[in-house]
Amino acid sequence: MNHTSQTNTRPIWYKWWFWMFLLLFTGTVTTSFGAITALFAPVEPEFFSQLIQFNASDILWRRRFPYRLSRPMNILVMGIDNVPGVEENSPDVFEGRSDTLLLLQANPSNQTISLLSVPRDTQVQIPGVGLAKINEANVYGGPKLAERVLENTLNDIEINRYVRVSKGAFRELVEQLGGVEVFVPQRMSYVDNTQKLNIDLQPGWQNLDGKQAEQFARFRDEVYGDIGRVQRQQVLLQGLRNRVSNVTVLPRLPQIIRVMQKYVDTNLSFQEMLALISFGLDLDRDDFKMVMLPGRPSSSDEYFSSYWIVDNEGRKRVLEQYFDVKLDKFNSDNLYNPMAVNEISLLETKIAIQNASSNSKGAEKVAEYLRDKGFYNVYVVPDWSEKQRFTQVIVQGGYLESAEVVKNTLGFGKIEAASTGEIGSDFTIRLGEDSVNKINLLQK
Repeated sequence: MNHTSQTNTRPIWYKWWFWMFLLLFTGTVTTSFGAITALFAPVEPEFFSQLIQFNASDILWRRRFPYRLSRPMNILVMGIDNVPGVEENSPDVFEGRSDTLLLLQANPSNQTISLLSVPRDTQVQIPGVGLAKINEANVYGGPKLAERVLENTLNDIEINRYVRVSKGAFRELVEQLGGVEVFVPQRMSYVDNTQKLNIDLQPGWQNLDGKQAEQFARFRDEVYGDIGRVQRQQVLLQGLRNRVSNVTVLPRLPQIIRVMQKYVDTNLSFQEMLALISFGLDLDRDDFKMVMLPGRPSSSDEYFSSYWIVDNEGRKRVLEQYFDVKLDKFNSDNLYNPMAVNEISLLETKIAIQNASSNSKGAEKVAEYLRDKGFYNVYVVPDWSEKQRFTQVIVQGGYLESAEVVKNTLGFGKIEAASTGEIGSDFTIRLGEDSVNKINLLQK
């Protein structure tokens, strides 16, 4: 399968952060991304030392990046859990359960990167095994079986390549970057004997080192379990993305590449890697979309084990809106059904309002306003622990088109394509300081 074709690229050197953004996701056990494995291809780190010394007009760019993506590429990314009794440098470190599983799509037709977080407890059928959790597929048959299982789970979507990242990469990467700043929403404290972690984090903004970042990523609360972990993974992605925007990271690229090489296994070709780098040079931060596979936790009387049960309609919606999979909008009688896109109606929309501003009554006022506009399932949730400058419309359920309706009705806010809002909502409106004056206008 050839996803590249030769052309002159128009690289913008100061958007080097995209490489690091990819590295961050590939380098984490909990929040892996795949395309940065381009940096682990047969390119010497000295090349990158030279590269950052040149500007956009230098011919070195054209000589080194003669490839581009000609069509969407889907990459399975797995963060592999610890394999007991295996030496650190053994290839067997990649044969464990996938503690994290992501589907990444680089789409040149709309210039976006989409990330689908698949909960590790997702219920699937594994050929030759039967009913199981998706994180076991890699154990039974390596990346090929894992690809096959995920393809079957996602309505036969085609997965083109894989990346596996071994345990230890995340902690190492954060250390190399000098830490990562994230907001810890609650006190996190307990001893996890299974993962050999003594989790002890204070609430509020923290600059986490590698060990602490791993604790934040792996913390599992009693209420939301693994789904809460998926949310924190996405929070880490955002924090790490912000970290690599710091120009002090740039000189560390060659060293980071050297250190991280041992953690990655992939079947991406060198040409495909270069094409992914070239594709990323013109992307902005808003071109990255994250979503979680819709579903629900199984109840205690359904199965002996706990599973994440996939929501079939939600799966179709996510595949169409985030992964450019065209749905069949005709029913068995060949009648067109415009609702096949699975957008949500005003009556069904579950909107959580969360205050993160200095206006203590802001959430109640916004909730009342939206109810008056026909959004009947609007509710207020406890305040966000930290004030923020800007209002977000977080697309918790993956309804991108409906999010525009909510935003336009409200009249302000920025759509955040991530699953970092209130669990159980379709949208979470997190009110920032920019809402203080605007809320008063809503009442007039």
